[in-house]
Amino acid sequence: MIRITDSVKHLLIINVLLFVAKYAAMQSGINLTQYLGLFFIKNELFMPWQLLTTMFMHANVNHILFNMLALWMFGSAVEQVWGSKKFLFFYFSAGIGASLIYTLANYLQFQNVYTTLISVGVSTTDIATLLETGSYNTSILKYVNEASLTNFYSIFNTPAVGASGAIMGVLVAFGMLFPNSELMLLFFPVPVKAKYFIPVLIGLDVFSGLTGISLFGSSNIAYWAHIGGAFVGFIMMLYWKKTQFNNNRWD
Repeated sequence: MIRITDSVKHLLIINVLLFVAKYAAMQSGINLTQYLGLFFIKNELFMPWQLLTTMFMHANVNHILFNMLALWMFGSAVEQVWGSKKFLFFYFSAGIGASLIYTLANYLQFQNVYTTLISVGVSTTDIATLLETGSYNTSILKYVNEASLTNFYSIFNTPAVGASGAIMGVLVAFGMLFPNSELMLLFFPVPVKAKYFIPVLIGLDVFSGLTGISLFGSSNIAYWAHIGGAFVGFIMMLYWKKTQFNNNRWD
């Protein structure tokens, strides 16, 4: 059995406590996700601290169970090599990087639709109504398809939650530290070495992020946060390896 390390244990406790607090606050009419989830940068509910706090919010039981299981399995192994301070520095760097890249990807998608709507004569008032209520004049479907308008509305109004971006960074670190460890998916129970498994998993996220096609049966996955966390984790690992920084522990 994998021994849980101190930093991973503390992260698990904080995530679980905030998950419970979210539902407890609902009983008093308080929506913690509104304050701690990551909103689109042009939404008035966006606050800078959400780039960090989104890592501690989760949508449902399955979401937090899957993320915390991955954090325990891969994070503990990585922390045993690096020490707690170095692991936490990496974890939060990957998580915040994931939030920034996710925000940038959403901004580009949003602006593309916004610019098209303005160019075909849709007023800013009508766009504001669309973003507030989801309703629009169907004549604009000649210029922007329904899926793009739905995504436009969703980007603006739906907060991102979860530690997945940070965990993808940790997964990259695990793959580079333990490339020959064998991993498997629940629905594909065939052992595959980490050095092959993890790039394929990231590739699936890239495919879904670019096409909008979900291979896992859910349209609510923040693929660009996954990609962002993996990218930041990979860059950090390369830099540390190049500078021999990877040989140092921070206990």
